[in-house]
Amino acid sequence: MGRPLQLLMLALMLSTAHAAEQSIEVLHWWTAGGEAKAANLLKQRWQAQGNRWVDAAIDGGGGGSAMLVLRSRTLAGNPPQAAHLKGAELHAWARLGFLRPVSDVARRGQWDMRLYPFVSSTLNHQGQMMAVPIGIHRVNWLWINQPIFDRLKLEPPRSWPELLAVARRLKAAGITPLAMGDDPWQLAILFESIALGEGGSDFYRRAFVNLEPDALTGPRMQQVLLRFHSLRPFLPANHVGLKWNQATQMLIEGQAAMQLMGDWTKGELIAAGEIPGQRIRCLPAPGTTGRFSYNLDSLALFRQTNDASDQAQQRFAELLMTPEFQRDFNRVKGSIPVLAEMDLAGFDPCARLAGQALQRAERDGSLVPSVAEGMATPPRVQQALQEVLANYFSDADADAATTAARLAQTIKAVQSEWQPGVE
Repeated sequence: MGRPLQLLMLALMLSTAHAAEQSIEVLHWWTAGGEAKAANLLKQRWQAQGNRWVDAAIDGGGGGSAMLVLRSRTLAGNPPQAAHLKGAELHAWARLGFLRPVSDVARRGQWDMRLYPFVSSTLNHQGQMMAVPIGIHRVNWLWINQPIFDRLKLEPPRSWPELLAVARRLKAAGITPLAMGDDPWQLAILFESIALGEGGSDFYRRAFVNLEPDALTGPRMQQVLLRFHSLRPFLPANHVGLKWNQATQMLIEGQAAMQLMGDWTKGELIAAGEIPGQRIRCLPAPGTTGRFSYNLDSLALFRQTNDASDQAQQRFAELLMTPEFQRDFNRVKGSIPVLAEMDLAGFDPCARLAGQALQRAERDGSLVPSVAEGMATPPRVQQALQEVLANYFSDADADAATTAARLAQTIKAVQSEWQPGVE
């Protein structure tokens, strides 16, 4: 065989091998214990198909740092092929034309028949499906260390006045009542749980989805703010800089008795060898039985300039929507599958409760998007709201009426359309 022919055959072999191995770079912020395990499971499933995974993990709960990196890379012409995007942030990127619609994959996979209706509507932008849904988190959970409650003969709180009474008993016994850091998004989860529990779903939508000035400034909002502020004495002494997963460790180790946090908490419990719903119990946040504040995890695909990348993105999207992946990923991460057809019999007790609560909330009209998790409002509104709430919470002398007025004024000032990279 002549040398030119040998070189040609070698080139063909390399080309075939390159075509078989498809590469995906995924930008995400799943870096805490349970979340990292879920991301690693996705990596393993993709690699098991003979593909290459490029991990672009950005540390930082809530995703703020990841969004800064994503904007910088995209505006420089170097976007990842996939990124964790959700809520209003997803629609902002879609409006600017950076995202590859996945409607073709959705049609082939009959997603419209398999997804919960609110999942389809959340990801639909001008008639196109703009991201691949991965899992549904319930945000309005109260986690309690049951042995502490048993030892002090305490009943789990069903209302916010009951929670305050329990917190006083715990603090008198030398136990931190509420495990939580001072991140604005952590505080916002506490705040939205109070708003949903004491205000109800209709008030919640008027205030945080419709952004109605009367709802933002009225007596009910002021009462929610007062309740929120009253919990200041019950946080850990070292709450400044405390990450959410560190707060969960306090709960697991018995250093704290309660945590208000979404069900990604289960990932930390599972990583620590706990069975969610047993020693660490999951209960609806006080006053929110039958209501469901949701966070929808999804991966968006950024437009690429070559066919090979597009084919890799299609295969990646198809993988994410298989029942096997949905089952295994969500069991590790703590969420529930986006496929309405799936049986949750093999999931933990908290996941089964979440599934029941989701179906009930959809039926009763009590399903609401999480404002803390960026599902309810545009990013700049979300950031402004969290900053006002964090400043109010940190000020011992803050006034609820003044803060309610500031909340409405600040939100009005930032309601102009957001663009990536534009402050």
